[in-house]
Amino acid sequence: METGSPENTGTVGDERVGTDEVEPDPAWTGLPPGLLRMRRLLLVVWLGLLTIAVAVLLGILAGPGWATFALLPLALIAWGWVMLGRNWRSWRYAERADDLLISRGVLWREETVVPYGRMQLVEVTSGPVERHFGLASVQLHTAAAATDATIPGLDPAEAERLRDRLTELGEARSAGL
Repeated sequence: METGSPENTGTVGDERVGTDEVEPDPAWTGLPPGLLRMRRLLLVVWLGLLTIAVAVLLGILAGPGWATFALLPLALIAWGWVMLGRNWRSWRYAERADDLLISRGVLWREETVVPYGRMQLVEVTSGPVERHFGLASVQLHTAAAATDATIPGLDPAEAERLRDRLTELGEARSAGL
């Protein structure tokens, strides 16, 4: 038998040697579409206002021919629309037995693993724009600032459920530390 093969399940003391326990793929949860709608609306509003401002200023100061440069922010709206969709689809999270996984990123994939026992604070935040769209964010704080994580754009009920569950699991896991 080869070392490390699934058939090698010998024991040394109380530890199992050579067992390849494969954890099943986690059940990933994506973000609700309300977050995408909010971000796209903000994109259109801000770049739309920029387009109008540039067109008016260039039209008055440099002449009507130069006002066509106001079409550049419109091109940014089209590009941003597509990029926001790709970014929104890249966000997901999964609750596992011992930790929470958060995955995000289009070009550079980033996966954060936050062990329940290391969580110090779990808070739900919702700014005025998020509240208008019926969204909330869950922010996780740990002792190491590098593993602080946020899950944006959740439904408020889901954010509260997640906060309560993570707090409960965090208290249970940290009791053994």
